[in-house]
Amino acid sequence: MPIGVPKVPFRNPGEDDAAWIDVYNRLYRERLLFLGQEIDSDLANQLIGLMIYLSMESDTKDLYLFINSPGGGVVAGLAIYDTMQYVKPDVQTVCMGLAASMGSFLLVGGAITKRLAFPHAWVMIHQPGCAYYQAQAGEFLLEAEELLKLRESITTIYVQRTGKPFWVVYEDMERDAFMSATEAQAHGIVDLVAVQ
Repeated sequence: MPIGVPKVPFRNPGEDDAAWIDVYNRLYRERLLFLGQEIDSDLANQLIGLMIYLSMESDTKDLYLFINSPGGGVVAGLAIYDTMQYVKPDVQTVCMGLAASMGSFLLVGGAITKRLAFPHAWVMIHQPGCAYYQAQAGEFLLEAEELLKLRESITTIYVQRTGKPFWVVYEDMERDAFMSATEAQAHGIVDLVAVQ
């Protein structure tokens, strides 16, 4: 039997009585955001809305993005990444479990020196994939050209944020490159591995 999302008591400022709210809404109030599924437009819009709202509440308190995601849509992931760079508060990223594909891209997109992985976390980087396999030849070539531009852009961001040479990142992204937390730290994707 599923337990659902637990509820916890929370008293809004200025109110006498506490209300029962789900645990994620309580954590959002502490500026803790969670990416725990495949990235799509709906999830991206929710995270973007939360980041913008919380940055309006305070532009000096850091936001924390906890990531356990297999990745997902490139365009939706880029929208989250751009918002992370746009909001004034630093966005600290934390990998727990798996940050794969777009999940690892968002992990590396956190504020430099404030990117963390739990000791048993895994990170995986690879090149962006194609969504349309049965397109006509002309459409396929156009899409391949756009995909190459996306790959170049994503590779360049990894290079800027990891300090690794372009050719190293490019080669690593040729295939699924899985890394332990300490390997991700050596690669520059995270700055710290949490101590047990």
